[in-house]
Amino acid sequence: MNKQLKNLTRTVFGMFIVLFFAVTMIQFVSADELRANELNGRTLKNTYKIERGSILVDGDPIAYSTATQDDYRFVRQYTNGPLFASVTGYYSRTQGTTGLEQAMNQELSGLGNAQFFTRIVRTVTGVKPQGSSIETTLDPVVQQAAADAMAGYEGAVVAIEPATGRVLAMVTTPSFDPNLLSTNNDAEIITNYRQLEADPSRPLLNRAIGGDLYPPGSTYKLLTAAAAIENGTATPDSTFANPATLSLPQSSATMQNASRTTCGSGDSVSLMQAMILSCNIPFAELAMSMDRDAVPKMAREFGFDQELSIPLVVTPSTSPAPLDNAQVALASIGQLDVRSTPLQMAMVSAGIANDGVVMKPYLVDQVITPDLRVEKQFEPEQLSTPISKETAAALTSMMERVVGDTDGTGHVAAIPGVRVAGKTGTAENGVDANGADRPFTLWYTGFAPVENPEVAIAVVIADGGGAAQSFLGSSYDLPTTVGKQVMEAVLGQ
Repeated sequence: MNKQLKNLTRTVFGMFIVLFFAVTMIQFVSADELRANELNGRTLKNTYKIERGSILVDGDPIAYSTATQDDYRFVRQYTNGPLFASVTGYYSRTQGTTGLEQAMNQELSGLGNAQFFTRIVRTVTGVKPQGSSIETTLDPVVQQAAADAMAGYEGAVVAIEPATGRVLAMVTTPSFDPNLLSTNNDAEIITNYRQLEADPSRPLLNRAIGGDLYPPGSTYKLLTAAAAIENGTATPDSTFANPATLSLPQSSATMQNASRTTCGSGDSVSLMQAMILSCNIPFAELAMSMDRDAVPKMAREFGFDQELSIPLVVTPSTSPAPLDNAQVALASIGQLDVRSTPLQMAMVSAGIANDGVVMKPYLVDQVITPDLRVEKQFEPEQLSTPISKETAAALTSMMERVVGDTDGTGHVAAIPGVRVAGKTGTAENGVDANGADRPFTLWYTGFAPVENPEVAIAVVIADGGGAAQSFLGSSYDLPTTVGKQVMEAVLGQ
């Protein structure tokens, strides 16, 4: 009998231990995760009892809560909503949350563990609960310049500070007005959301960090050159055969330069000249002379195929390992299965600008409590060092010639009195059902000033610039003009 009682006692004691552990995990370890879960309706209801903190740009609110006379107490409002929608996202009773409203929900709603004692003090003193505010890294002048430059185009612009990773601008077009989804009228919200979702231009997509991603085209040649220079395969002065067409190995396909001719005159061409004119064949020859995984490995070191949060979740850019030399050639010029976000290509330019060090991009500077204390300060963080300072300098010299030479594909991005480094890209998207070429994807990425970089950017324009350009356009003008305007805004030109 005593033995049975001992076993029962041990079993009950063990069950209490398991229960205590489970409660501890739920109350303390998993509390933030459970509160943040989009299926947790209680958290959403609780946040409507609290004056939600503001999202700030240069100290001014771009998202804030206003008191109402209805049961929900507050309504979320957005200043110049379409301009900042890619950053703020929306806070909606029926459609959930996106953007910083989602990524920083715990801080904005005052429900995070860091605000635990503040909540207790406010309860004791009878002060109404209030969420913390978020100060972003955005520069309002640069954000506006990027939006103005992209008016009428489908695509995105990202501008970051190379030395820190601070995101200065993030614009995606077409945009939408978050105010349409933040009213306290459920029927109105649902109607507006359905209209936005049915819009063929897909305004709810954040093309800067997600969506379907884009083939990077010739901007990817920066990574091909980086791999070759870093491992000693080539220098900017290395020369290659200069045919007008290249038969791809083990394939009936051929490759041509964009000009459909040789890369300049002469029987050979240097890597420098191939970069200036953005020729395909020399880069394909260069990539096939290296290990098959050399360029994808370099891409991964710059951030491709990596999970990234800024704190918005970024869709990983992809650079799959080619299966044969034909695929190596196509991937080396940013085609085949290579896909990238504009943020990723801005990181490539920023890493080159920052002497080979890639900083982790971030969009939030501070979390500020209702009594104006800095609850959390975000600091620059190094992501990787994919290339040496010497390799970065060699790439910079080539990129500067792309913009500085009159026959360079990026010469439209030149700014008088400023040394600008850049690279253009035109990605092909196959053919339609009738065998006609689909509209191209146009790119520009770069940084300035060369001697003391203040900004690195990436611009992508889908569909060759759209109907206004008969879906044609060229990387010589559209994205480079956008890039120039954004750089000028940063530099105060």
